[in-house]
Amino acid sequence: MKKLLALVMTLAMLLSMTAFASAQSSLAVSLSSEPDTLDPALNSAVDGATMIVHLFSGLAAWTQDAEGKFVIAPDAAVELPEGVANEDGSVTYTYTLKDGLVWSDGQPLTAKDFEFAWKRAASTELGADYGYMFEIVKGYGTPDLAVSAKDDKTLEVTINNAASYWNELLAFPVYFPVREDVVGNEAWATDPSTYVGNGPYTMTGWEHNSVITLTKNANYHDADKVTMEELKFYLSDDSNNMLANFKNGTWLLIDDVPTSEIAALKTEYPNEFVIAGQLGTYYVNMNVNKNLLPADSTLTGVELEKANAEVRKALALLFDRNYVVNDIAQGGQTPASSFVAMGLTDADGTEFYQNAGHSEEFDGYYNVAEDAYEGNFEAAMEILKKYYTYDEATGMFTNFPTMEYLYNTSEGHKAIAEYLQSVFAGVGVGMNLTNQEWNTFLNTRKEGNYEVARNGWIGDYNDPISFLDMWTSGSGNNDVQFGKGAHAELAMYNLDLTPFGLETKVENGTWAETYDVLISAVKASTDNEARFAMMHLAEDMLMETGCLIPVYYYTDLYMISEKVDGFYSIPLGYKYFMYTTVAQ
Repeated sequence: MKKLLALVMTLAMLLSMTAFASAQSSLAVSLSSEPDTLDPALNSAVDGATMIVHLFSGLAAWTQDAEGKFVIAPDAAVELPEGVANEDGSVTYTYTLKDGLVWSDGQPLTAKDFEFAWKRAASTELGADYGYMFEIVKGYGTPDLAVSAKDDKTLEVTINNAASYWNELLAFPVYFPVREDVVGNEAWATDPSTYVGNGPYTMTGWEHNSVITLTKNANYHDADKVTMEELKFYLSDDSNNMLANFKNGTWLLIDDVPTSEIAALKTEYPNEFVIAGQLGTYYVNMNVNKNLLPADSTLTGVELEKANAEVRKALALLFDRNYVVNDIAQGGQTPASSFVAMGLTDADGTEFYQNAGHSEEFDGYYNVAEDAYEGNFEAAMEILKKYYTYDEATGMFTNFPTMEYLYNTSEGHKAIAEYLQSVFAGVGVGMNLTNQEWNTFLNTRKEGNYEVARNGWIGDYNDPISFLDMWTSGSGNNDVQFGKGAHAELAMYNLDLTPFGLETKVENGTWAETYDVLISAVKASTDNEARFAMMHLAEDMLMETGCLIPVYYYTDLYMISEKVDGFYSIPLGYKYFMYTTVAQ
């Protein structure tokens, strides 16, 4: 009997050792090149956000339910309670933190850390790109932001009015906690020795322009559920390099592939080449303060901007979005006729983009049907002939100033840039191409030091406002520079909100006096139909400037090894690796 028992124990041990040996404890992936920052308040890139959701834990988090549906669930909070309505229409929420929360360095985490983090992220002193996401909180823009720690475990916040997307905001990185003594060091978020978080992982290595290493955080409140011991985020903007490392098994997920390889990869890797839905739009943006008219033009002020807007909209008609989608991108994208992405619902349950624009013949602001391209092109040429000298013999404009197109280093972005360059060159419009490394590119675009640039936006939460509030004059994500520089002084916009029961009616106002006011009205509205109608007005204003040129609605295209189990990615672009296992 003893021999039999010993044999059973030996077999059990061998099975256990075999199971351990059959799984990897480290997962290597590549999302992009060097991030600008991994500070939750300052990051504005999706790849950076993916790393941050592994390093921090907010009150709420995106997760999957038993049916695989993406849902918001409590994270650092015990629960996500219903708010209490106040007499002035505001809503107060009270959150209780889970027991025993600590930072990755072992220090206690308290409600005061959330209060500090939110006030820091919302402050003008920090100047965070996403600071405007706290506009919903009462007291935004003043020292009295309505968030306070009642004790170590209780956080109270009052928002201006009920908002269906409030819980989604709590799962967004800008709402994550940070500790005051840690962020006092400005370089804290780029150095593993000073990086302190409260999430599933802690940063243990950052070889700049090479790899960022995350190691399971034993102090995380749900550490027992984290299955992957180590994550290595390799930093690359070379899609050929990424694909080579995927093929040889070094990297098990890559977030970019060479466009020239897409057709073959669909066939060669039918289960590992993934095209998933995503709430986003790939677009070209044009700096509102850059003049496109000939040097001898005498237009100034408002008349000059009206002419520039007409030229921008004409340029948007010159290229074939179906060609971009089918022959260049090849990732199942859909030609875009609006800036607000498809997949976002309107007040009546239909898709928001289907009700955008004012044409009875097509949805949105541009007719993107395959048979519409020739008509679009001809319409564009007629508009441009109003402002530029046209040589009928050559079919070329002869005095269109040469533009500069900025994109971040990527074969896919380059291919689209070269296509646009060739289309414009075909009518005598010159455009030089400039590429920059990712974090440099982000800052160049943000600072307005460009003329034309590639861009993309993935919704921060499932509501059209997340595509619209970024264009207010004070927003850090306002790359077009609306309401900034010379554009701040142009009084040329109209706004009438009296049909919605408001007193606001502005004629020939500035961007701040109209668009900013409109977005504030949207956020203050508790009338669902009026709110969505006002959001359509906001997109109308944006598209009338011609500064936002939609190209296609995103899909999320990536490759993931069949050996990886437990991975998921949400339509907002974040990828989750903490619950993965990797078979040998």
